[in-house]
Amino acid sequence: MPTLRIYDQLLQFPLFQGMSRDDLEIIAGHIRFGFVKLSAGKPIIRIGEACTQLCFLINGTVKVETYGDERRYMVAEQVSAPYILQQEAIFGYYQSYTHNFTALTDVNLLTIAKEEVLRLLEDFLVFRLNMVNQFATQTQKQIHQIWRRSPLTLRDRLIRFLTQHCVYPAGPKTFYVLMERLAEELNDSRLNVSRVLNRLQNEGLLELHRGRIEIPQLERLLM
Repeated sequence: MPTLRIYDQLLQFPLFQGMSRDDLEIIAGHIRFGFVKLSAGKPIIRIGEACTQLCFLINGTVKVETYGDERRYMVAEQVSAPYILQQEAIFGYYQSYTHNFTALTDVNLLTIAKEEVLRLLEDFLVFRLNMVNQFATQTQKQIHQIWRRSPLTLRDRLIRFLTQHCVYPAGPKTFYVLMERLAEELNDSRLNVSRVLNRLQNEGLLELHRGRIEIPQLERLLM
């Protein structure tokens, strides 16, 4: 890929925002990049794989699948470019992916190996600050969730459960979960949970199927 094209692609991502043109030209010319093109339906990353690189989605849409610890429910959602596939997994205690990523459309990915990421962190202050800010913001949001006021109604508890179990807080989501399991997660009866879900379906906010909940636009649940 020509240097100018790499330069344009990098500017899509927050990690490179605020860097000078000279710095970006140095990065485009001296950092080793990988380029991957996959057709729709092809797997990209699987749960448990070691994270040895940053993987930038520069074109297309991917499906993200996340499982509960007991694998008794699963969430499937879509994310589109520009997007970094689970960048937090490259550092920390658990350096493995916790989501499945599959190409929904034809996709193009740019990759930077961990040793090259370390070079970027060492040589470019803005890149280093951008990464620290991203990790800090993610941590702050997770801490804030703990201290939010507990939902007062089952409807609100259900909506919080659905939103907290998504990677991206908007767009279409599919929850593969049995009603009994969902009731356990919400600490309420199956009947009460079913009633709330049917009300949300009547409002056009979701669709109920056997063992599956389809949410056309997650953001509408939060309005």
